[in-house]
Amino acid sequence: MSKHFEDARYYLGRAADHAKEGVKEELEPVETRVRELVGREKEPEPSRLDRLEADLKELSKKAEGDAKEAVQDARERLRDYRSKSAEE
Repeated sequence: MSKHFEDARYYLGRAADHAKEGVKEELEPVETRVRELVGREKEPEPSRLDRLEADLKELSKKAEGDAKEAVQDARERLRDYRSKSAEE
């Protein structure tokens, strides 16, 4: 592809991004007014702390599940070992 077309495609993409941001910025006050009239508030984005807490909860649940699975596996191995020892 010609360098000119690559450049044109790049600048068109940037122009589209800037246009999108401009429209979003212009319509933000209208959105706020409509939300006030309707009674719906915009949900705030989760803060960094909230995201970290959610990640920690998820990791905790995963670790708990892994631990339970490891204990269950160890019990089964012990049961198998004991039953083999009893047979001998």
